[in-house]
Amino acid sequence: MTLEAVKGEKTVARIASKLGVRLNQIRKWKDQLLSILPELFSERRKKREEDRDELEAELFRQIGQLQVDNEWLKQKFQQLELCRRSSWWRKIIRQ
Repeated sequence: MTLEAVKGEKTVARIASKLGVRLNQIRKWKDQLLSILPELFSERRKKREEDRDELEAELFRQIGQLQVDNEWLKQKFQQLELCRRSSWWRKIIRQ
């Protein structure tokens, strides 16, 4: 109900009569809500930023690992190509 007052969907008087409370009580709740909303949203934003930073760090770690794996595979492929080109390799294949 307080959110309806903040959004302006219903008048404070209408909400007060529906709940059976005084207008001042609805206004007080509305003021309290408006005072804490910025803090609530800043905490959520901070949490989202922390989560994003953790995800970003994990992705960078994975990229680094993939780069290392890729370099290792390149080296092994080059070694294999050298072996295949050598006369020793040709002798083994012919047997």
